[in-house]
Amino acid sequence: MDYSIRNMVEQDIHHVQHVAKTSWNHTYEGIIPHEVQSNFLQAAYNDERMKLRLEHSHLFVAEAGDEIVGFANFSPVNEEGETELGAIYLYPAYQGNGIGTALLQKGINDLKDVKEVFINVERDNMIGKNFYEAKGFEIVSEFNDDFDGHMLRTIRMVLKV
Repeated sequence: MDYSIRNMVEQDIHHVQHVAKTSWNHTYEGIIPHEVQSNFLQAAYNDERMKLRLEHSHLFVAEAGDEIVGFANFSPVNEEGETELGAIYLYPAYQGNGIGTALLQKGINDLKDVKEVFINVERDNMIGKNFYEAKGFEIVSEFNDDFDGHMLRTIRMVLKV
């Protein structure tokens, strides 16, 4: 499958919002109630929030043909060489084709002085958990997360670069 990875620009916001919604609805079906998903997506991916992310974090998009099919969001690297991977989301039809790996690698390659990449993944999100484990992430902790009134069991993982 032909695809490319590039830095996100403001014109990509609506496409990224659609990827986030589609991916979340698919991934969290039966895990997180639809209303909770909608509340989260509206708060985390509204236009204003996306513009702030563009200004203060590192966003990359994956394109297949002329369509944005996925994205990744990394926080800035701190003085200890740590970064948070806030998201890697792909349209379900594009999962398993190396695009998520390419997005992860793009962040690692482009961020200066990164030594560790941290991610929080919901324990029942087997797609995400299996992906991160396959890439070498290791579990560092597990905790309860009150997610808009819905309790989740969250796993914190780290990849040493």
